[in-house]
Amino acid sequence: MTSAVRGSVRRRATGAGLAALLLAGGAVACGGKGDQSPEMTPAAAVAKAAKNTQDITSLHYRMKGQYPEQGQITAEASMRLKPTVAMSMKMNVPSQGAEGAAEIRLVDKAMYIGGNPEMAKEMDGKTWLKFDLSALGDKQLGAGAAGAGQAEQNPAAESGFLTGAKDVKKVGTETVDGVETTHYRGTVTLDELKASLKKESKDVREQREKSLQQYEKLGVDTMTMDMWVDGQDRTKQFRLKGQADKGPLDMTITFVDYNKPVAVTAPPAKDVADLAEMMKDAQG
Repeated sequence: MTSAVRGSVRRRATGAGLAALLLAGGAVACGGKGDQSPEMTPAAAVAKAAKNTQDITSLHYRMKGQYPEQGQITAEASMRLKPTVAMSMKMNVPSQGAEGAAEIRLVDKAMYIGGNPEMAKEMDGKTWLKFDLSALGDKQLGAGAAGAGQAEQNPAAESGFLTGAKDVKKVGTETVDGVETTHYRGTVTLDELKASLKKESKDVREQREKSLQQYEKLGVDTMTMDMWVDGQDRTKQFRLKGQADKGPLDMTITFVDYNKPVAVTAPPAKDVADLAEMMKDAQG
């Protein structure tokens, strides 16, 4: 494999991997029990739903929308948060044609991207490309470095963002995937989000700070967020919109289920091309 081909594969795979990891990091998890009181204020309802996300162990969700530079994206994923982080996602970026379909797996601190016949043609028949997140540095990961660390963060960190908005309001009641929900909306700046972290516990604050970094890197200053909360104070759906340096960000995440077993396995070694080894060969 020539260095030019390696570069092409790495750029395409890194772009897909970054989008997947950021989107996974951006997923708002669901959890918790209890009946929502009719008298609860919009801010209190949002805060309760956000708090209920902190104890989940796994989730299954769908995503769709627009991501900067990538364009329209659809994906479905299962993610385990405890005892260790693992994820399996099938993603499609229509604007990239046949090259836009990929499967991403995150397991044992390694990310695998595969399922694309075009990529296999450029990797001597290998159908998966491995990113060893613990071995590759920022320079080797390129843009993917921003998402690599975020992938191991609790995705529930995102759900707390709406609690930082000062204008949270009730939009109405809607049915999402057959579930009756209450729809809330608010707008918040990154500075307001940072200020709101002061009242949080250390663990929550650290999670949200790391999550905020991805939006700073994208150049998003203000976010409009919609949250659909079910009758058990769980987040059933979440939408985040903002303007990034390289285009609009508008993603909707719908939760299918939560706290069910999620098993993710690495692809067979014979089918995997290791990016770290490819980089060593290229340098040589």
